[in-house]
Amino acid sequence: MGDVAVVLKVLPEDTDIPVEKLKDQITSRIKGLCEVNKVDIEEIGFGLKAIKFQVIVPDEEGKIDRVEQAISGIAGVGQVDAEDVTLV
Repeated sequence: MGDVAVVLKVLPEDTDIPVEKLKDQITSRIKGLCEVNKVDIEEIGFGLKAIKFQVIVPDEEGKIDRVEQAISGIAGVGQVDAEDVTLV
């Protein structure tokens, strides 16, 4: 088995949540579960910003779900979506 590159889009619960702080919290929480390749902050509109993480996870059953659950458990995270999944 190899590795999988996943792009995760994280939306904060509210526009008042500082996305830089949220980005740092998420990065430190998922470090043990996956390798963080790239992080971008994307303007959505009306003051809402999304954080896009490109991560590398082992190609194991349920591994992506565990990363999504770890992110969802952080205070201030409203939604987590896997946008793209690619074998590496």
